Amino acid sequence: MKFEKRTDLALEATELRRSAACAHKVEGIRTSERNDFGYRADVVEIDSAAAANELGKPEGTYVTLDLRPYWERAEDALERAARAVGAELRALMGDSRARSALVIGLGNRAMTPDAIGPQAAEHVLVTRHLADDPEFAAFAEVSVLVPGVLGRTGIEALELIRGAARSVRPDAVIVIDALASRSTERVCASVQLSDAGIVPGSGVGNSRSTIDRASLGIPVFCVGVPTVVDARTLALDLLERSGAKASEDALHGVDPGLTVTPRDIDAQIRELSRIVGYGVDLALQPIDYPTLCALMG
Repeated sequence: MKFEKRTDLALEATELRRSAACAHKVEGIRTSERNDFGYRADVVEIDSAAAANELGKPEGTYVTLDLRPYWERAEDALERAARAVGAELRALMGDSRARSALVIGLGNRAMTPDAIGPQAAEHVLVTRHLADDPEFAAFAEVSVLVPGVLGRTGIEALELIRGAARSVRPDAVIVIDALASRSTERVCASVQLSDAGIVPGSGVGNSRSTIDRASLGIPVFCVGVPTVVDARTLALDLLERSGAKASEDALHGVDPGLTVTPRDIDAQIRELSRIVGYGVDLALQPIDYPTLCALMG
């Protein structure tokens, strides 16, 4: 089955398949849901090649946190959101914390919808240089790399990450990047975490080399925030909601390279980057939220 609507979220891919009323059953797709600190978490597990091909996603576990309650501005919203991200990332990584990690902030800082990676990296507690300090003996050794984009560096992100990983030798790599959603309701209102790797630039339509366990030789965990919707995907949704027939003719004139993002995307990216960065910190380090805030200033 080929989906016409573009999405980087495994949850949305399963929803699209369900809405298309597929007659054939594919083994290897399991879904569940739970609640983390007041935020709903939808889990999609893909564990067969047939299921991966059906959904267009690599095999692995995908968790989508619904952060819409965050924008209701409850007093402890930031803390609960960061703890939810941290709890899900820690669960993906397993019960034992990585003693060392390399955190990658992917994206183009000059392109606001693509800046979630670089901005979130600024909120990650860097500790590798403190390894010999007894006060930080219990902390994981964390390094951060913001590789930039090929057009500015001339170097693929994977090449830079592979070189840094060979030097630092982390137990795991955590990659933060922007994604594309098929629904405006999930743009800047959800976070997808997975252990299946990531393709840099896929969220803004400029895919590069895959960053995953196969390409690096160590576990890779991904934290992605949908910041855009493909214009053609949005147009298809609007046509379907209006009862009109969705066809290629109906999409005539819609630029296939056009994406849509909120008008206040700069403000939303600033807030979401803090949630994601703090979530990574809470997943890696043996500290509570108040201590983290004190350390990060």
